[in-house]
Amino acid sequence: MKNLLLSWEYPPHLSGGLGQHVKELVPALLECDAGLELHIITPAFGGETSHESRGRLHVHRVATPLPSDDRVYDDVLAANPAFVEVAEQVIEASGPFDLIHVHDWLPSFASIELQEAFGLPLVATIHATERGRYRGVLYSDMSRAIDAAEQRLARQAQQVIACSVAMQHEVSDFFDVPAERINVIPNGIDGSHLRRLSSKDLSDFRRRYARPDERIIFNVGRMVYEKGADLLVETAPQVLQQAPDAKFVIGGRGPLFSSLSQRIDAMNLHDKVLLTGFLSDEERDQLYVVADLCVFPSRYEPFGIVALESMAAGTPVVVSDVGGLGAVVQHNQTGLTAYAENVHSLAWAIVRVLNDPQAASARAKLAQEYVDSCLAWPVIAGATLDVYEAVASAR
Repeated sequence: MKNLLLSWEYPPHLSGGLGQHVKELVPALLECDAGLELHIITPAFGGETSHESRGRLHVHRVATPLPSDDRVYDDVLAANPAFVEVAEQVIEASGPFDLIHVHDWLPSFASIELQEAFGLPLVATIHATERGRYRGVLYSDMSRAIDAAEQRLARQAQQVIACSVAMQHEVSDFFDVPAERINVIPNGIDGSHLRRLSSKDLSDFRRRYARPDERIIFNVGRMVYEKGADLLVETAPQVLQQAPDAKFVIGGRGPLFSSLSQRIDAMNLHDKVLLTGFLSDEERDQLYVVADLCVFPSRYEPFGIVALESMAAGTPVVVSDVGGLGAVVQHNQTGLTAYAENVHSLAWAIVRVLNDPQAASARAKLAQEYVDSCLAWPVIAGATLDVYEAVASAR
């Protein structure tokens, strides 16, 4: 089988869970199917159009300007014709192809044009929706345009892949797509590097963020409204009242960084709540391991790869019961869930973990076993290959 894969994110250009998913999925697909050949069409932000091949993997990078946050739809739309041009050259030189697999709406315009021009079946992985992100409200012309692009992609694809049952319902309800055309395939995780870190002495690294007598409550992610870092800051006074040795370490940057910093100062919590700013992958992974607890209080989360990474590290987790998080973390079994946007519920769950470390450790062990057995990348790749086979056979 020979497939085209279009993704707006691919190493070294990663900015979120979508890029991480594609980065890990591609080698797993090639390892699971010795007959598969993949051609990836992806941006070369700030660079020139180029091609590189490694065995059965061919990466075609398209010269693309980096889109601005306030014009992302228009900038992405303007970049898609270059995707089509490069893909047409690839199809002419290396075809025929069996199908197109596109990740999210950003390269969907090119994917649909190629689908129609060459009669290729289309598989679409939808990682999130604009309407879900903003609770059903489309707040601007750009937001409505993105929603329309997502709807067109979901309806045009022969098969859709969603990362959770919650996302399956979103795609079905928002875009009127029959449930039988939506395959639930979760994100995967390779926790081997996190387990290796667990065996190392990271005490010097830990001291950068907290005193030896403090217990670290860790959160990481882009600082945007839907990730809920502000909710975690608001829990701090309640948590510190019952666990004065707690230290909140919040990693990442984004639009909320400045307002969160001001809020921490206003609450006089600068000694107990640390905003680290940008964290490298290595720093983030080490914090997963040295933390006593990882907390992800998202308002909207299609899946939540950060929760998986924490679980793979063997660290207790608390999450809000929204979207994919509520499915990944089974309350009182593999972690604790709190009511969404409820500071009191979130503080209760955090304190419960800190006050009963033995029970928290038992849940963390079950969580690690779960991700190792059910969410390993070979399992996820196998399920994705099943979708490929079904679509190719139907063609």
